[in-house]
Amino acid sequence: MIADNSSHKTVFKFDSKVFLVPFFLIFTIWFVYWLEFMFDFNFNRLGIYPRSLKGLRGIFLSPFIHSGPQHLFNNSTPLFVLTASLLYFYRKIALPILLFGTILTGLLTWIIARPAYHIGASGIIYLLVSFIFFSGVFRKYYRLVALSLIIVFLYGSMIWYIFPIKQEISWEGHLSGFLVGLFFAIIFRKIGPQSQTYEFKKTEFDTHFDEDGNYKPPSTEKTNEIVENTTTTTFTSINFKS
Repeated sequence: MIADNSSHKTVFKFDSKVFLVPFFLIFTIWFVYWLEFMFDFNFNRLGIYPRSLKGLRGIFLSPFIHSGPQHLFNNSTPLFVLTASLLYFYRKIALPILLFGTILTGLLTWIIARPAYHIGASGIIYLLVSFIFFSGVFRKYYRLVALSLIIVFLYGSMIWYIFPIKQEISWEGHLSGFLVGLFFAIIFRKIGPQSQTYEFKKTEFDTHFDEDGNYKPPSTEKTNEIVENTTTTTFTSINFKS
């Protein structure tokens, strides 16, 4: 049995981007909140406001706007962990997932959400949770399946917040991120890390067994021939000296 990885070699390499990109994202959202706090700004009106032309700007701005420190704390750790996981395990497609995923999540929120300002990076977090989980399931690669199980263990309880269980929470943004993550997991399932394939090759030892798996010893003539050849070779390699 031989593993055939010629069609898709999976190499997980660590580089500085794995930590620098999520660190930059966390620094940015905290810096924006610091500006609001220090200069008494209120950026909530720059969030997503559904079915309004002005509300479209929130697709790009809302992930950096948060209502308070608790909102920031709740989003900072999962955003860092999930972004780092995406960059390490799916580095070839990490940028399209983050960029286009954020845009589609915001656009879907703009279409389906209640008339209110929707802010925060929660939509991106649900996007990443959904993509990483379903990608591991679809690809069936053992490392990615293990990652999916870790994601379920850490953030499985978040699934309830894609439903309208709390009035003040933008469940529409959560649901949008979840659906976009699932969509990307499907369309990108053939790109990036893949499960190993195995090719079975017949060896000389396998010729000693019949179709039912019964052992067939070599014939006596063939065995004698092998012995004679070995004997001849042994004697010819001896040098006699007088």
